[in-house]
Amino acid sequence: MESLPGGAQGPQSNEEENKRAQEEQMRRDVMATVLDTAARERLSRIALVSPERAKQIEGILLRMAQSGQLRGRVSEEQLIGFLDQMEDSGSKSGTNKSTIVFQRRKGLDDDDFDI
Repeated sequence: MESLPGGAQGPQSNEEENKRAQEEQMRRDVMATVLDTAARERLSRIALVSPERAKQIEGILLRMAQSGQLRGRVSEEQLIGFLDQMEDSGSKSGTNKSTIVFQRRKGLDDDDFDI
């Protein structure tokens, strides 16, 4: 009988990996059914910036779909509404709302460097 390098258990890890892959595929299928194209694109952009926030949103949408709270497909505007609700509830529970602040340097002008 051959053992795998590193003491890994082949059949069990393959089963777990297959199970995770099936769950991920099921999640993608549900999201494709629940979200319209623009909302899916927005969610994928959110996932690039904040994967944990995207997982939270997906979890909420999955629960809503399973409980029958969603009627029809979720549009991008509705998804934005869900995001706003999440931000509002997050600020009430004490977590900080994430914001981006742009600070421009004053006094520097590209024209100053012309020779």
